[in-house]
This record gives sequence, structure tokens and C-alpha cells, in this order.
Amino acid sequence: MVDTRIVDFVAGAREARGLVVVIDVFRAFSLAAHAMARGAAAIWPVAEIETALELKRRHPDAILLGERFAKPLPGFDGGNSPTDLERIDVQGRTIIHTTHAGTQGLTNAVRAEAVITGALVNAAAIVDYIREQAPREVTLVRMGQHAIERCAEDDACADLIAARLRGEERDVAQIRARLRAAPSAAKFFDPVCDWAPERDFELCTQFDRFDFVLRLDRTRTPATLLKIPVAASTH
Repeated sequence: MVDTRIVDFVAGAREARGLVVVIDVFRAFSLAAHAMARGAAAIWPVAEIETALELKRRHPDAILLGERFAKPLPGFDGGNSPTDLERIDVQGRTIIHTTHAGTQGLTNAVRAEAVITGALVNAAAIVDYIREQAPREVTLVRMGQHAIERCAEDDACADLIAARLRGEERDVAQIRARLRAAPSAAKFFDPVCDWAPERDFELCTQFDRFDFVLRLDRTRTPATLLKIPVAASTH
């Protein structure tokens, strides 16, 4: 059995070791998976807004996406909404991505042997990838709400991955129903929050839709998320 630890927030990412899964379900790494499934070439996850803007200045053809406190950033091509991304032609293009939680975890996982993103949309592929890699240690990093508060969706994703690694299963329909009522999901059903459409909830809770993981290649400058196909899932 793989030695699996669960930690939280940026501090947890900094201490994470082994194969590290940085989890951000609502919405960073759900968006990233949908973007790569639709043909994006790569994603550059960055921590700082100014870094993202500078990359955009140097690479004007790249798509600049970002948020703080879940809201889109001024001057960006889009926020952090997988729904909005459906209206952007991502085929063959690079995405520059900065978020309040998810990308902070990726950039701070400095002690990891390898880093992948975590989301419900490719949870089965993540488990299969971990089994293929057979690491001595796995760390699941729950980035939480704004990287400061635990949230139901990241907790559920970590629990699902850990359970499946132990050979157990969870009722995904029950998880989805529970997440719909979670405080962190309220924005998707509030008409005032036009930056978080209801469809985002649907796109973020399509369990096991994708058969790939997103692995951070830190040998590139800037560090780059790449799509890594995984053998067909058994889940």
C-alpha cells in the first residue's frame, strides 16, 4: 500500500514530498483539465498576478486566465470559469493561469519528486497514474477555500483518491449531492455571482470524465502543466 499523507494549503504544499497531488476542485484544476481536453497545448501556472501579466506581454498569443477571491482579474482574457472557457478557442494554445489557491500550491511544492493536479474530473486517472508510478510516498494537498480554509470539495477529492488507493470506493452520486449543498458551491447558484455560473458546478463535478493527468514539468521555463494520458481506468 502506498504511504499517503493529506496536508493543507500553501504550508502543506511546501512540506509535501514524494508524488504530490495538488487539489483544487472549484475551479482551477477542473478548468485546467477541461482546457487540455479541448486541445490546449500547455498551461503555465504562476503564483503572482504581475508574473502572469508579464508572460502575456511576452507571449501575446497565450490565453491569460486568473482570479483572486474567485473573481476575474482586470485585464485578463478570462477568469477561472470552465464555462467561460467553452467560448474561447484553446486549440493548440498555451494558457497562463494564476489563482488564489491552486496555482499557489503548484508553485510551492518545491520538495516534491513529482507534481500533478487534483480534481474530481480525472480522479480515477490520478489513482491509476499513482499506481503506475508506484511512488514510495504520496502527498495529497488540499488547497481549500482561498488557500486558508478547508472546503468540502477538496476534502472529498482527497478522500476519494485516498480511498481508491486503498482499494475502496465511494458513492460519487452521494458526494455530488453533498457538494451541491456545500457553502463553497453557493456562488454557482447565486445569480449575483455571474463570474461563477451554475454550469461551473456541473463541469467541476463530472467525476472521472478524463483519462489523463496534468503533470508539472519543472525543467521548463516557466514550469508547465502537460497532459499525460493514463491507461483506461477501472473505476
